[in-house]
Amino acid sequence: MTQSLRIAFMGSPDIAVGVLKALIDAGHEIACVYSQPPRPAGRGRKLTPTPVHAYAEAQGLEVRTPKSLKKAPEQEAFAALGLDAAVVVAYGLILPQAVLDAPCLGCLNMHASILPRWRGAAPIQRAIMAGDTETGVDAMLMDAGLDTGPVLASRRTPISTEDTAGSVHDRLAELAAELAPAALAGLADGSLTPQPQPEEGVTYAHKLGPDDQKVDWNRPAREVDCHIRGLSPFPGGWCNWLQPGDESPTRLKLLGARRSGQETSAPAGMVLDDNLLVACGDGGTVRITRLQKPGGKPLDAGRFLNGQPIPPDTMLF
Repeated sequence: MTQSLRIAFMGSPDIAVGVLKALIDAGHEIACVYSQPPRPAGRGRKLTPTPVHAYAEAQGLEVRTPKSLKKAPEQEAFAALGLDAAVVVAYGLILPQAVLDAPCLGCLNMHASILPRWRGAAPIQRAIMAGDTETGVDAMLMDAGLDTGPVLASRRTPISTEDTAGSVHDRLAELAAELAPAALAGLADGSLTPQPQPEEGVTYAHKLGPDDQKVDWNRPAREVDCHIRGLSPFPGGWCNWLQPGDESPTRLKLLGARRSGQETSAPAGMVLDDNLLVACGDGGTVRITRLQKPGGKPLDAGRFLNGQPIPPDTMLF
């Protein structure tokens, strides 16, 4: 029987909820849940708790939402929990050394990449955008560095040419929920030995910003395709489109793409048919399969074009 441990869970987004549920189901005592503070959301800008916060409260668990863990009172409150371990999944705050040292067994981070590739904030999106063919979840013992700690156990999944950040996220969430209880048990009974990360192959998944989202049609078709899929469904790649009769361009959010085998000598960004086949910089082409206008809903390309055709020879930029 798996040893029951007294743990703190530290996480914020959807990908972390399944891990928390798995730890509860495994019989561990959840002493406290830490999550990002509620933030304004929706049209009413109502303060909204994170998915982890909402789930934890529904389970009757204590939830703490400090803005920082750098001050002594927060660190003392954490240490006072008397933890065997902490499990961290996309929490969003830096853990100071005093916090890392407080649990007897340390802090176990479920990181959504194959370390040391894609340390940092946006590993799922960056892996797809870079054209990686595989990713996974690593159970890592945290140290003071950015995702630099030794790895206890891993799970892997391929990335297909149909995958988006959304589909990969969902698979990794399932893998993380499977892995966390097993890694925690192996840490507690000594059956898993932390292995240092390789020194070669380090990359950083920097936080996504506005400059990452604009689609550059001058890039090769493969890169454009990966870029669009890697940013779907959030935050979404975008390009500009000048509608006939308009003086200012409309921003199109691009949420689905498929690389085409067709070649062209048309300039990059030109629409080549009635179904949003677009020329890219290397003479290759990409078909846009899902998109969204400002203020509109995301639509499959067929439905979008029924209401708003984008004819051949239109330039996207």
